[in-house]
Amino acid sequence: MLTCPHPPPPTVVLDTFDDADHTRAALAMHHPAAGRVTVHPTPGTDSTLTLAHNLLDALGKTTPVTGYRATDPAPAWTLAAAWVLALPVTRLTVLRAHLLSSRGLGDLLSLRVRTGMRLYLVCHQRRLPAVLEQALARTGYEIADADAVLSQDDQAPPHTPRTRQTVPDTGEWISLPALTTLTSYESSPACACTAPTAAERGFRPPALTTRIAAQVAQRLDRTPHPHLAAHLAAAVITAASTSQLDTARVLDLALDGTILALHDRHNVRHGCMTHPVPAWAQPLLRAAAFTHLLTTGVRGSPLFTDPLGAHGLPYLRDFAEQLKLRPPQPPLPRRKTRRRQQPAATIWPVSGAHHTWRWTAEENMQGCPQPPGHRT
Repeated sequence: MLTCPHPPPPTVVLDTFDDADHTRAALAMHHPAAGRVTVHPTPGTDSTLTLAHNLLDALGKTTPVTGYRATDPAPAWTLAAAWVLALPVTRLTVLRAHLLSSRGLGDLLSLRVRTGMRLYLVCHQRRLPAVLEQALARTGYEIADADAVLSQDDQAPPHTPRTRQTVPDTGEWISLPALTTLTSYESSPACACTAPTAAERGFRPPALTTRIAAQVAQRLDRTPHPHLAAHLAAAVITAASTSQLDTARVLDLALDGTILALHDRHNVRHGCMTHPVPAWAQPLLRAAAFTHLLTTGVRGSPLFTDPLGAHGLPYLRDFAEQLKLRPPQPPLPRRKTRRRQQPAATIWPVSGAHHTWRWTAEENMQGCPQPPGHRT
């Protein structure tokens, strides 16, 4: 399983007089895209699960995390580690560390070992409490003064943050032509080939405008489950069917998340090919891969499955509908009545688009348009 062999020692930041300026400075440093995260633990509880949710909240994920046993904190901490590695986060600052329980401190130190990030524990009193000293005794630690570490001038990012356009999300349905080809009849077993690039195959999935890509990214970013977010992101950027997406393994994704190989051994569509992954989708796919590497360490595992064994999570199409993402829909019939109509159910066509075999009838599209560039 994935661990950092030589993580940096944790740093205890002494804020002797509990200065509000130091707390404001720590919160101002919070910038996940630049690799810095600040967590303000929920007061009045020593629950390590709550602390994991605090971290996921700081990473922009929706909590509480569903699908796992309500009293088991391990999945939440693994998901947090996966997102920390995927972004990546290089610095984690935890306020009110002198109030944390031994279990909470232990989970933070384990997170440091799994991710290799720098951990800053802010202690708002003169001396370290016994619980904190005991937790750090086995790892060694450094002590720093809050004036040196938590100053308003210390705002330079450790690396250049990724640029992503932020647009207002009105919550309306977004029609994505790439999802028109999600459902189909074919079977695509995985293989061990070196897949050519999509450009070499002459395949270009429907492109997203910058605005639509930003909206899709914002909606996917909120889910705490990497395999769900990565699965739907891969469908959007590749226009692949579910059977093709199921062929992806952890080793089919580049370590930096820039390319993803999907397989089509029977050449039902365009054959096996390697797709470029846009910047907005790379952290999502990397988080899915890191979840497997942190849990099992098996690079041959199916990429879009959950190694933590969640139950009751939505299927891919249901998840897309929850986020109001769907393929283009057929036009609604004209009605003379002015009575308010119930919203129609989303139509997911059984698509033959991009197939090299012309055995799929047009009526299988159920009135939905083909993706741009498709020729019958």
